[in-house]
Amino acid sequence: MSKVLIVEDEVKIAQLLTDYLVQSDLETVMVHDGNDVVELVYQHNVELAREHAFDIILLDLMLPGKDGVTLCREIRQFSAVPIIMVTAKVDEIDRLIGLELGADDYICKPFSPREVVARVKAVLRRTQSPVSIQALNIAASEANTTSSTPKVIELDPDKYQAHVFGCPVELTAIEFNLLQILAKHPGRIFSRSQLIGQVYQDHRVVSERTIDSHVKKLRKKLNGIKPDMDLVQSVYSVGYKLAL
Repeated sequence: MSKVLIVEDEVKIAQLLTDYLVQSDLETVMVHDGNDVVELVYQHNVELAREHAFDIILLDLMLPGKDGVTLCREIRQFSAVPIIMVTAKVDEIDRLIGLELGADDYICKPFSPREVVARVKAVLRRTQSPVSIQALNIAASEANTTSSTPKVIELDPDKYQAHVFGCPVELTAIEFNLLQILAKHPGRIFSRSQLIGQVYQDHRVVSERTIDSHVKKLRKKLNGIKPDMDLVQSVYSVGYKLAL
């Protein structure tokens, strides 16, 4: 059963969402203060981490303590758990800010609880789908199928080897890391700053143009194997995503 963390300061709204999600066979945990979120999501203790492992977060933007934007930014520093931002702010700039920080979807108040449930299930299908996991086959050691049908993307992090549609692709270490980050969460938009933070973990100063250059070279190599399929796509003013 998937577990949903509901971060909402209005108790009645949180309870309403809980009722609808539970009816849809989803487990829920409610939090009403932004200051309590990060510690709950990030646990050093293995047993606590297992107990509080969330499959998706419904994150309100306006919260007491830490706001939703700050929380989204902090969570993305250590976790790729899907996040749906819920807010009364409807301006386009607010939506873009949420997506650029790494949110997977955006719902504006007032909303239909049924719509929220549908959005949650859609994101869970996209991020947990056995078909997607099997197709990506991120690590060769995790592969448990003997099908002769070539996978879309196969990555072996130990050897820095990549295959696309069964064909080997020569990638630099940076290009390999970029593809691995995108492939772990197909469809999710990563901002340039997020990619910089995950690729260059030594915290060196890297410009966004540098990431653009590496992505451009990666796309060229992938398109050389499958010209009719643009796997790595740019999202205007936001970042990049892997489209399957």
